[in-house]
Amino acid sequence: MATLLTPSRKITAPGPTTEAPGGESGPPPALPARIALAALRVLVAWTFIWPFLDKLFGLGFSTPSAKSVINGGSPTEGFLLHGTKGPFAHTFDSVAGAGWLDLLFMTGLLGIGLAFLLGIGTRIAAVSCAMMMGFMWLVTMLPATNPLTDDHWILAVAGAVVATTAAGDHFGLGRAWRRTALVRRYRFLI
Repeated sequence: MATLLTPSRKITAPGPTTEAPGGESGPPPALPARIALAALRVLVAWTFIWPFLDKLFGLGFSTPSAKSVINGGSPTEGFLLHGTKGPFAHTFDSVAGAGWLDLLFMTGLLGIGLAFLLGIGTRIAAVSCAMMMGFMWLVTMLPATNPLTDDHWILAVAGAVVATTAAGDHFGLGRAWRRTALVRRYRFLI
């Protein structure tokens, strides 16, 4: 039931419902909340898609063209060997620049970014986001401005919010995705 407010009285009328990611149904969030969730989803998506593009093509922001993946560079080597600090800074030195890690990292950036951008597979994307941010926080532990938290934690929580609020339904493909036979059979793909 949706509630309509008029200046003199409150009227309750049947209204549309939406299915939440877990299959529960309820009233859809108000338009401002849907817009905010969609914006958060796109911002989280772009946070992953941009570094993928920069590292792949060497757009000159954090990756110069000469060190891009298409020019034979490694997206993990420089960061793991020179961009880490804290007690676990050199824990992963032995795998810095390994082909399997470069592939896993780049696939993760693209997969997480596309899932959030399209609003599909956001549960898996949120878990992957949290894992990637956890590992990145581990090797940059003890940031200069706060001894415990930084933007890695915020991004991990933002991914969880997107996945648990059906944000993919709002200006995304989430609702259509949930209706597919594949997702109806394997609910973890929501």
